[in-house]
Amino acid sequence: MSGGSGGGGGPSLMDSLFQRTLDDLIKGIRIHVPGAAQSTFISKSLDEIRREIKSTDLQTKSTALQKLTYLHSLHGIDMSWAAFHAVELTSSPSFIHKKTGYLAASLSFRPSTDVLLLLTNQLRKDLSSTNQHEVSLALECLSVICTPDFARDLTPDIFTLLASSKNFIRKKSIACLLMVFSQYPDAVRVCFKRLVENLEGTDNAQTLAATVGVFCELASKEPRSYLPLAPEFYRILVDSRNNWVLIKVLKIFAKLAKLEPRLAKKVVEPICDHMKRSEAKSLVFECVRTIVSSFYEYEFAVKLAVAKIREFLLDSDLNLKYLGLQGLLLVAPNHSWAVLENKEVVIKSLSDVDRNIKLEALRLVMSMVSDDNVVEICRVLIGYALKSDPEFCNEILRSMLLTCSRNVYEIIIDFDWYASLLGEMARIPHCQNGEEIEYQLIDIGMRVKDVRPELVRVGRDLLIDPALLGNPFIHRILSAAAWVSGEYVWFSRNPFEIMEALLQPRTNLLPPSIRAVYIHSAFKVLSFCLHSFLLPNKTANSLSKFADMEPDFIYSESEGEFPETSGLRPHQEFNPRDLSEKNADNATISSSSLKNDTFTRESVVNMLTLILTSLSPLAGSHDVEIEERVRNLFGLAQLAQEEICCHDDRKEMMVDRDDLKTSIIIRLINDALSEDFGPVSLSAQERVPVPDGLVLEENLSKLDIICADVQLPKSKSFSLVRPSLLQMDGDFVSSRQNEEESETSAAESTSLLSEHRKRHGLFYLPSDNNQNASTGFQPANDPNQKDNDVEDLVKLTEESLVLKRKSNLARPRPVVVKLDEGGRLPITVKKTQSTDDLISGAVRDVLLGNEASSQSNQSGKPSSRRRGKALSKVDQGSESNNNMENFEIGNSSKRRSKHRIHGKDKKHPSPGNDVEGRDENGEVNKQKSGSRHGRHKARQRADGGINVVVQKPVIPDFLL
Repeated sequence: MSGGSGGGGGPSLMDSLFQRTLDDLIKGIRIHVPGAAQSTFISKSLDEIRREIKSTDLQTKSTALQKLTYLHSLHGIDMSWAAFHAVELTSSPSFIHKKTGYLAASLSFRPSTDVLLLLTNQLRKDLSSTNQHEVSLALECLSVICTPDFARDLTPDIFTLLASSKNFIRKKSIACLLMVFSQYPDAVRVCFKRLVENLEGTDNAQTLAATVGVFCELASKEPRSYLPLAPEFYRILVDSRNNWVLIKVLKIFAKLAKLEPRLAKKVVEPICDHMKRSEAKSLVFECVRTIVSSFYEYEFAVKLAVAKIREFLLDSDLNLKYLGLQGLLLVAPNHSWAVLENKEVVIKSLSDVDRNIKLEALRLVMSMVSDDNVVEICRVLIGYALKSDPEFCNEILRSMLLTCSRNVYEIIIDFDWYASLLGEMARIPHCQNGEEIEYQLIDIGMRVKDVRPELVRVGRDLLIDPALLGNPFIHRILSAAAWVSGEYVWFSRNPFEIMEALLQPRTNLLPPSIRAVYIHSAFKVLSFCLHSFLLPNKTANSLSKFADMEPDFIYSESEGEFPETSGLRPHQEFNPRDLSEKNADNATISSSSLKNDTFTRESVVNMLTLILTSLSPLAGSHDVEIEERVRNLFGLAQLAQEEICCHDDRKEMMVDRDDLKTSIIIRLINDALSEDFGPVSLSAQERVPVPDGLVLEENLSKLDIICADVQLPKSKSFSLVRPSLLQMDGDFVSSRQNEEESETSAAESTSLLSEHRKRHGLFYLPSDNNQNASTGFQPANDPNQKDNDVEDLVKLTEESLVLKRKSNLARPRPVVVKLDEGGRLPITVKKTQSTDDLISGAVRDVLLGNEASSQSNQSGKPSSRRRGKALSKVDQGSESNNNMENFEIGNSSKRRSKHRIHGKDKKHPSPGNDVEGRDENGEVNKQKSGSRHGRHKARQRADGGINVVVQKPVIPDFLL
């Protein structure tokens, strides 16, 4: 062993003799505890590697590079600085050193590596080596680090290896082609015919598997270009007994069958034969997937596939059961009977221990939802959600929301039921879909006018329950409930009750953005109540326009007054307050005309007092939205209180309420708030023309400089005042003052809470421990609460999944407002030709005979034994579909033997001489083979451009 330092600070002879091996490094890392001790050891080892890798001794350098590669792979140590040493080892005559260098290059080289081009000559040298293992190393490294330059320069060498007599080399060169094609599409014109030759050969199963694998990947991106190769794929499908090859061929036919329907008649029977005979579950499932996705028109094949799916579903192996559910999900869109036959297995899978099986069963159930069974299926899923873990519970709710809202709620007939369903979802334990429920509550309110009374009822039930305020996951739902209750307050049974719910003491648990919505809704409710009190006649006239859709509809909490509603009602076991609530509230009030005696002077005065008392602590809030909306509400309440209280009963009889200043203001506000909010098109902003001369980004460049000193709060709502101590123009707001205000607010909240408890005691949950007693209620949707009395849902589900006819007693589907989404402005995008398009174009040129025949002579021998002419026998002048019928009809075996005879009779052209050859029309053509290397020809063709003639791929009639 030579151990010179080389003048570069390398290790001495003693260092080389006692060099730490890779085994020593691994043992040392395992001895040290992960943390600081292990990091110190790795740093020390890196210092040793930096010294050892500079050695002129290749063994020392190789060991150092092995250790560095290990640290890079397992511990993420950067080894880009050792790239040159990896290239140096690849040129070593020792196979062990060469293997270490190629491994390091495969793991660490990137397109931006500086010494990448230094590897080109070494790769070319190893690709032409007589040692098949050295060739294998070069091919494996090239398939990982291939760049456009590598692919362009090494394509001729790979072309030579595709015809190697060693199957080991031919297999790896075929696998490397996929990476070469993606980096250099022009390589298709050089190597594709030889790749097809390997597809025809049956002498080696591994080579055939590699070839079919390459075609499977290529066909998955652009299958139309590979239609002319359908006869070869069919031969493999019939003759091959390699399961892996058959799976790949089935994937190819699944793509081709969608482009050429006539393939199905020929291919479906061999697929069914494999499905019957094969014992390999993987091949059987691939046959099932191919049948149900591409050949679902053939009833006998589908029935056989469904029988195999049934076997998968009943298997004890969870993996096979999962595959069975996947197969059933594929067959469901075209054959719903298959799902109904296995419905009991699907429903039981919803409670399986494996999460993937539960999710697949849920997708399968949701794929069966229609307007006929949406109510029953949702009832079943709600029951499963109540008993599921939090993650799967939210997955169920998310699937229900997405399915029901699909295509603007096209499967929803009874929107009253759906509104109550959304309200029930909010009360399900672990519900974390508040944002989507909030959106849908508001969306259906704007789109469907008939559902607004039910929305107000659902919103009232959510707002009045103080237990829900402690659950942060449903704050967004409470925001929607508040908005709906204020926006459509004229449908409310008792507006004063909604006002109390909006101003109840525990609303301080809500974030500022949600609380601002509460206050704004309170403003709408107050405006409506004052308008109804001061101008009762005009209120009745204005409300009549909202009752035109159902003049006889009586709004009530009693379920008996909804005989026409066939839908989901909250479960009694889940919401025990419903029964007591129905007994307490027996009065029914029309949504279209409220009773005149509802808005009395005393009730309005009490409401104004409640507003001024409850919101006085928020008058100086640090949140801009809250402060502004509180002051607006205060101004209206104080104005109304002054004018109402300044007159006694005698004076009030003498004053016309229409002439009061408050009445005029209320009339104006009510007219503004009575306008309906409608849904806004997604393309509405795009339709607004930009005025001439307006530069939208003119002053935004200086925004960062202007707001450099502004620190935004962490909350979502914006505030100009910091919650901590502030100093502005010599005015100080001390923290002591904030503490006093908070103490005062807490005292007022406590007194209001006690009054609220007296009026609505049935909504407060009983608490046994002291902790809950201090807060006054328990948090909503407590995950610790479990109900052990839920019945088995499988029996109910079996009845629910059966498609039922619509009841004649059901109300007609209300009008759902839809927008003209087709009016969206077109967006012009400049398309660039992708690599897949270039590959497909080159494949079409080769298969359709548009490629120059000079490419076939790059290796000094004919490039194709049989496919060269068979694939080019296309009448290029014909543009009709008669190409399929006019093509050569015959047996595949006869066709192969015929082309083998042509291959034997053909003379090999000699370089430098003119060669006579006959084209497909029988005419003599002169071809002059050049003496330049193949890669120079490929580069010349790339520089000269490509003339692609778009033609329809042709499949011989004997296959069709």
